[in-house]
Amino acid sequence: MIDLEQLRDCYVTTPSKIVMLVVDGLGGMAHPNSGLSELETARIPNLDALARKSACGLTTPVLPGITPGSGPGHLALFGYDPLKHMIGRGALEALGIDVELRPGDVAARGNFCTVDSNGLLVDRRAGRIPTNESAPLCERLGQIELEGVQLDVFPVQDYRFVLRLRGDSLSELVSETDPQITGVAPLPAQPLSPEAVGTAQVVNRFLDQAKQLLAEEERANMVMLRGFAQLPDLPAMGKVYRLDPVAIAAYPMYRGLATVAGMEVIPTGHTFADEVETLQRHFNDHDFFFIHYKPADAAGEDGDFDAKVQRLEELDPFIPQIKELEPDVLLVVGDHATPAVLAAHSWHPVPFLLNSKLTTGEGIDAFNERTCAMGSIGRIQATQVMLLALAHAGKLNKFGP
Repeated sequence: MIDLEQLRDCYVTTPSKIVMLVVDGLGGMAHPNSGLSELETARIPNLDALARKSACGLTTPVLPGITPGSGPGHLALFGYDPLKHMIGRGALEALGIDVELRPGDVAARGNFCTVDSNGLLVDRRAGRIPTNESAPLCERLGQIELEGVQLDVFPVQDYRFVLRLRGDSLSELVSETDPQITGVAPLPAQPLSPEAVGTAQVVNRFLDQAKQLLAEEERANMVMLRGFAQLPDLPAMGKVYRLDPVAIAAYPMYRGLATVAGMEVIPTGHTFADEVETLQRHFNDHDFFFIHYKPADAAGEDGDFDAKVQRLEELDPFIPQIKELEPDVLLVVGDHATPAVLAAHSWHPVPFLLNSKLTTGEGIDAFNERTCAMGSIGRIQATQVMLLALAHAGKLNKFGP
């Protein structure tokens, strides 16, 4: 939607304010014992009450049946066609921690992991080791030298890091080395095009040396790489929509996404409480706020149904604090579903609500997948969410004469 030239004259600047709360991995699936999803199980009275006064529906992040990563899922919510604007997670992760990316650089997102004596994966996240354990390991990996390539390793958070390669004729068209399951060995990097052969060889040399350097570690004794990417170039959402957009996100990757979309990133703390406090302090200064809640997705990826329910319940008390700011439009959306029963992202549609002075409720009594499917908005592409938000905020003029 952000690329539709036909709509450029429709966008208008107004004082109205939009808050987009993205609950990462919001959607779920029914537990086999209860027949209820995480949202249906959770005690979320504030979200339920907000849904009763909102317009509700379901979003399709990419296409029916297509499971999105967090990058495409978020960019779709900002109005970017995820099939057109392909951005690798490595670039987003790098930008999110203020790593410089020059044209031609290749960045990859890294995971420390645990392998057994046979080299088979036991834990893809190395027990989620804390940053104070992973940072020295990143420093050790950064000492690896590869002929013809400058190599740098940057700690991100917990078990994650960024690998940046700088040199001539590098390509982002390299396969991931994470097989996404345990009980098998990490994969070698493969070139996805002829021009990527040299880059894949460089990556595999790095992995071989990393294996040797980490061999004596108890948990983080190997690494895997995903999301090879070079610096993207997207139209800035502030310029297109005539907004002054900002992002408030504790986790680096989502700050990277915001940077790619042309948002200003406001520094904040490590918790969602910090994010809400940051939103409160800066609410008078901008007209579009992207605020991010990560814990629900992490619990879903761990396959912990009860933990995801709890993370949703922990989010709920913050809803009144955001509502007290009286944004003209408040969106509660998800970038994708992360059902705990699958322990992974999924293709399922994602519930969302839009609350404004123009919404009075539509008979929905709770905020979950089942009820939102009956909402007045129905099932739409996630790229259309921004248009609805702009319309409710009075930021869209009439289309055509």
